[in-house]
Amino acid sequence: MNTGSVARRADDGEASAKRSSIALYALTLGAFAIGMTEFIIMGLLPEVSADLQVSIPMAGLLITGYALGVAVSAPFITIATHRVPRKALLLLLMIIFIAGNALAALAPNYAVLMVARILAALTHGSFFGVGSVIASQLVPKEKRAGAIAIMFTGLTLANILGVPIGTFIGQAYGWRATFWLITVIGFIALLGIVGLVPKVKASPSSLSQELGVLRRPTVQVALLMTVFGFGGVFTAFSYIAPILTDITGFSASSVSYILVLFGVGITLGNIYGGKLADRALLPSLLGILLVLAVVLAVFSVTDQNKIAALITVFLLGVAAFGTVPGLQLHMLNMAKEAPTLASSLNIAAFNLGNAIGAYIGGLVIDYGIGGGLPAVPWVASLVTVIGLLFTWWGARQQKQKSRS
Repeated sequence: MNTGSVARRADDGEASAKRSSIALYALTLGAFAIGMTEFIIMGLLPEVSADLQVSIPMAGLLITGYALGVAVSAPFITIATHRVPRKALLLLLMIIFIAGNALAALAPNYAVLMVARILAALTHGSFFGVGSVIASQLVPKEKRAGAIAIMFTGLTLANILGVPIGTFIGQAYGWRATFWLITVIGFIALLGIVGLVPKVKASPSSLSQELGVLRRPTVQVALLMTVFGFGGVFTAFSYIAPILTDITGFSASSVSYILVLFGVGITLGNIYGGKLADRALLPSLLGILLVLAVVLAVFSVTDQNKIAALITVFLLGVAAFGTVPGLQLHMLNMAKEAPTLASSLNIAAFNLGNAIGAYIGGLVIDYGIGGGLPAVPWVASLVTVIGLLFTWWGARQQKQKSRS
């Protein structure tokens, strides 16, 4: 045996693994910027509401508008860019993202801010959809969920670092300063993608083949799993700032620090959710969603005590993002012939769940359902239970398919 050639192959393997890791971190940086844009309004609802002279639920619609922008645009952009090289598409999406956040920072009124949020949202679904596919192709098959989890770590880091820092800056210097910060981070992410992400060809499958998978019942159920399984999170989390200040009794300045705790939770949930999904996908999803429903229900009680509320916020983060890698991988498994479209649609489903959740939470507050704001967490739990039932249905579909 030629030991020199063996050593060269080993070195090549190490170099390839290193390049894959660097590319994953470049995607993570882009995910961080986009994640900060998505979540930052939740920490700044009181400031935006006061400055633009709109109600808290009205300001909350900025969350809904962003989420609907993602949900509606993701499939259309994916179809329109079907033959565009993946790296070129990522760069175009980041440029639009930067423009949207700069417009948000300059927005003179609520209407322009909503338009800016929707413009930034146009990039979200396709970025995570394409990014998930690229991430899953950079590693061996048995590590795909872990690779997706690494990319989604950008979202978790956005919560640990981005949202708390952005909230602090917004409270100290005005919410517009936060959007300028996001614009700068987006530009840095753009440079990272230019230099680090490898060139990847467009999808080899035909457009009709990709669209055809949407007719499958397993794919439709997978989308509903995501919409309601994650929708419960945003029913409560969209209004986390007023819950913590008006019910628990924390000061507004404390919210940014509490969001760090939530961010630590979602980081752990994302990492271990990916590991569990690689071991036993649907059983782990069922278990995590059950825990999530329980944590949300308990939050309707623990939010009246500061220490108990802090513990619950941390557990909510763990359970919420523990679902993300598994839900994304399940969709990729159900639509292997159309990975990019399926992945983008599932990101759209996440954000449709966000929009529905934020809207439901706003209705509970506006109409005083169950007592208004204090009822939001247990209503969120009911939404998650619906997602749990769809996941059970999806598991049954899989079992029946394996028997046939």
